Amino acid sequence: DTCPDITDVEYFKNVFDSIQELIKNQQIVSGHDVSSGGLITTLLEMTFANLTSGINIDITKFGESDSIKILFSENPAIVIQVEDPEKVTELFEKNGIQFVQLGQVSTDRKLNIISNEDNIQLDINSLRDIWFKTSYLLDEKQSGALALQRFQNYKKQPLIYKFNDRFTGSLQHYGLSHKRQANSGVVAAIIREKGINGDREMAYALHLAGFDVKDVHMTDLIEGRETLEDVNLLVYVGGFSNSDVLGSAKGWAGAFLYNPKAKESLENYYKRNDTLSLGVCNGCQLMVELGLITTAQDAKPKMLHNNSHKFESQFLTVDILDNHSVMLKTLAGCKLGIWIAHGEGKFSFPNEELKYHIPLKYSYNEYPANPNGSAFSAAGICSADGRHLAMMPHLERAVFPWNWAHYPYTRNNDEVSPWIEAFVNARKWIENKN
Repeated sequence: DTCPDITDVEYFKNVFDSIQELIKNQQIVSGHDVSSGGLITTLLEMTFANLTSGINIDITKFGESDSIKILFSENPAIVIQVEDPEKVTELFEKNGIQFVQLGQVSTDRKLNIISNEDNIQLDINSLRDIWFKTSYLLDEKQSGALALQRFQNYKKQPLIYKFNDRFTGSLQHYGLSHKRQANSGVVAAIIREKGINGDREMAYALHLAGFDVKDVHMTDLIEGRETLEDVNLLVYVGGFSNSDVLGSAKGWAGAFLYNPKAKESLENYYKRNDTLSLGVCNGCQLMVELGLITTAQDAKPKMLHNNSHKFESQFLTVDILDNHSVMLKTLAGCKLGIWIAHGEGKFSFPNEELKYHIPLKYSYNEYPANPNGSAFSAAGICSADGRHLAMMPHLERAVFPWNWAHYPYTRNNDEVSPWIEAFVNARKWIENKN
């Protein structure tokens, strides 16, 4: 009958600082706060994130005979999983932190609880479905039949990665530095239109990879202030150009097609043989709409509304196939995590798959891991010569390990993720060309 509260601010600060120290020293494997639903919910939610493990705990150590009070109390607390309990215990005792060693991770998919009244065994997988069902019922009102597919597949599409053996995660490996100030002479231009929002993270990824980055707004091209003559990599970034009121990137495409100076600059750029281009998300939709990936003789694909008819925002995995994309060919064979955020990301191809060069695909064909229902599970498409790449996932938002929703625990010293290699490949190609 008493609302959970924090009455000792200094003690709370002490706990927070102690946990931060453990995190910095890489002594915490996983953690979760105790809040809504109490300790029992916290323990279950910690196990939901994996597919193989369970937990054995002993709540008699609390010195309280009422299991309900222990398991369902919502008093503020934290549950942490550690590899070296002795060191953690030493720190807590030194800092005056109250704690209980609950138990150990187990190899069976159960939450086994020893209590004063009775021993309890809970099946994690069945409870995970119950936990997810509320989201499913809400999703059903928005997505109809696809809500059931999400409910059936959410635990069948795990994040499994495969990195190249040569990948070290080191900036030095690529000859890169966050402190670079000198110009490289290799120029990339980010093209922006009203409503674009992906320019800053893209600019930094390009800068880190060794490009000198120019910010070019469509008005610069329309009014002739920019001609792209000194640019070797043209990047159309993500966002919602013109608020997508005409459809994704349709208004942006019109700005190129119906403004003579902008159209001339674009045409001259693609006539050169020393240029590359990249379109991400809204930029991908633009490149497809303008036919910049396919030749005039080919029937170009279309970008359609997601099958869910919803804006989809997820962290998922893509498989990078054998390909001749300048940016992606060295990543062939990798399976990497990446973000998607779009409402019209469905690739629709008028011809068979062999007519197109698809360098990366969503790792699972079923929804929601194929978030839009793209044919052939396509996540991107490349020009026949490998120089021009359009993709819906945001590689610029996954360049650093901390960008990822989940990154391999065994690679906690990585400075960059494998996606940086795509940008480095582009720079090296231009340097060799010039």
